[in-house]
Parts: sequence; C-alpha cells; structure tokens
Amino acid sequence: MKDGETAPGRGWFITIEGPDGAGKTLVAGLLADALLARGFDVVQTREPGGTAVGEAVRHIVLDHAPGDAPHDPRTDALLFGASRAQLVAEVIRPALDRGALVIGARHADSSLAYQGHGGGLPQAPLRELQDFATGGLRPDLTLLLDVPVETGLARKQVDEQTRFEATFDLDFHRRVREGYLALAAAEPERFQVIDATAPVDAVVETALGAILARTGTATEPSRPILRIHP
Repeated sequence: MKDGETAPGRGWFITIEGPDGAGKTLVAGLLADALLARGFDVVQTREPGGTAVGEAVRHIVLDHAPGDAPHDPRTDALLFGASRAQLVAEVIRPALDRGALVIGARHADSSLAYQGHGGGLPQAPLRELQDFATGGLRPDLTLLLDVPVETGLARKQVDEQTRFEATFDLDFHRRVREGYLALAAAEPERFQVIDATAPVDAVVETALGAILARTGTATEPSRPILRIHP
C-alpha cells in the first residue's frame, strides 16, 4: 500500500483533543500540511464549526460578553452535539467514504471532558448523546495534547479567549484535563497522550509518527490532494 492509500470506501478519522491552550488548531494544521506532502487526501475540520450550522453554533457557545447568562452544561452539550451531527453528516462521513484522512480538532471526547468531567454531567447520557449525534462514528486514533492548565491558559491572549477560557475557573479546567487523562487511560488502544509543553515541531513529529503507524503507511507521495478548510 502506498502512502495515503486506504481500503476502498473507508478513510481514516484522526482527532486531536486537549485542554484549552494545548495547541490543537496549530498542530492540526501542521499535520495536515505534512500529510498532504505525503500524498494523503486530507480533510481538516474543527469543532464547533466547519458547516453553516456549526459556525452559527460556534458563536453561541464560544462568544461572551459582560452580563451574559451562564449556559447550563446540558445546553452546551446539546449545542455542541448539534454542530457535531451536521459536521459528521455534511463533511466527515463523505470524506471517509471516499477514502480521505480526516483530521478533526475536537470531537465527541470534548463533550465528555468539558460538559461531563468539567460541568458535572453524568457520562452515560452524554455518551448516548454523542452516539446519536455522530451515528456511532468513532475516531481511529485520538491524539491527546496534554498541558498543565496554567500553561495552556497563559498561552491565550485576552482577545483570543473564548467563553470557556474567560469565564470558567481553574478548577473547571483542571477537571477537564483530569477527564481527558481518564478517557485516555480507559482507551489506551485509541488514545496517544503527547506532552504539549514540548516544542511544537517535536509535538508534530510525535503526532505524525502515531498517524503513520496507525494507518500503516510509508512516506512516498502518491496521489492528488484535496483539502477542505473549515
């Protein structure tokens, strides 16, 4: 099998997760570029977003202003689920069906970590919601970029902060990080935890190696590229 080739009708779904400030978006973009250079058909997505529905939801769940009423965790879970459902139906499944490699910055594990461990919602109904929203789609590999909470939050400038970074306290973010690590410990065959305090090139090198190992590919470019930007 040449680089970038997959079984007919099924590509690879790689997700990148981690606490705020872990570098998910940056690493996802650099990985997409590296995989494009190796001949993969790459589709890059982000959550929430990537579709008209998702971008509308993104403004609702991430924007903030003084005096805004706090969201109930269930509200966030349902909104993220709606965005996720549309992204899977409109972008991710069609890409996988043609054999592409999808790199998603966040997926269902985010809801389990943020609204579950962080917000205190029980895991069982959250998992049912994610299964419903995604139609049971699960990543082939999840790269967890792990970073101490204080380090991650310090990386964000004030004008870059979302509602989660600007209005949630340190204990919330610590619970989110602990939740991610618990999810990774429960599914070591799917997760790879990467130290995101390392230089970004080292993080990308480790992540790329994990992807190539999971897809069982070499490094020879092979076919035309299509990249979808969210």
